[in-house]
Amino acid sequence: MLEHPDGYALVQYTDAPRDFAVFQAFLTHTHHLLRRHGWHKMLADQRHMAPFTDEERQWIGQDWLARSASDGYALFGAIIIPTDVYARLALDQVMSTIQQQSALTYRLFATEEEATAWLRQLPEPN
Repeated sequence: MLEHPDGYALVQYTDAPRDFAVFQAFLTHTHHLLRRHGWHKMLADQRHMAPFTDEERQWIGQDWLARSASDGYALFGAIIIPTDVYARLALDQVMSTIQQQSALTYRLFATEEEATAWLRQLPEPN
């Protein structure tokens, strides 16, 4: 994860298998980074991502995003879609599950240029 100078977190996934505890710590750190800076935007580059596991999908929706929803902290996520078909399916499952129950507004993009353009045009929440 990187702190982008335009005021958002940049999360870059690889195709390597993830350790669940490390994954949780990584996204928890991302949550704290966003809050510390008062940022509401992140770019998730999932082009090379290995598919989310069932455990990861459940934790993202029931814990990580639920934290922001419970206190109304708005998040905007620009997601560069995975090239792997199974990773795209896993992403679709996560997003369809959390759409109704999270404070995350997201858009899917094919390129980083499209994703960053969308993030730049978003107003900062009050």
